[in-house]
Amino acid sequence: MEEKANVEQWAVVELFGHQKVAGLLTEATIGGCSFVRVDVPENGSSPGFTKLYGNGAIYAISFVTEEIARRAASYYEAKPVQSYELPKLMEHTRDPFVEDDEPQY
Repeated sequence: MEEKANVEQWAVVELFGHQKVAGLLTEATIGGCSFVRVDVPENGSSPGFTKLYGNGAIYAISFVTEEIARRAASYYEAKPVQSYELPKLMEHTRDPFVEDDEPQY
């Protein structure tokens, strides 16, 4: 049986929900599950980040040059976490050294 080579190419990935992300595309396996890994490059307004997508989230993948992927990443302005989520996420932080039934001051 022939083994498949790992993909490592610049791409624009179209996701269900009318979202697009662009960057260096590779494959990742975590816990026996396969994911498409997209390393989104930094641009003038955002730091770079890495995000994994399951095959059910992907509508299409277009392989492009690095230059086009970098421009597309800047244009789409994808974020690792949406800013509207952060206040709610911060409400649920707790001290891991305090038992749940102990009052926190």
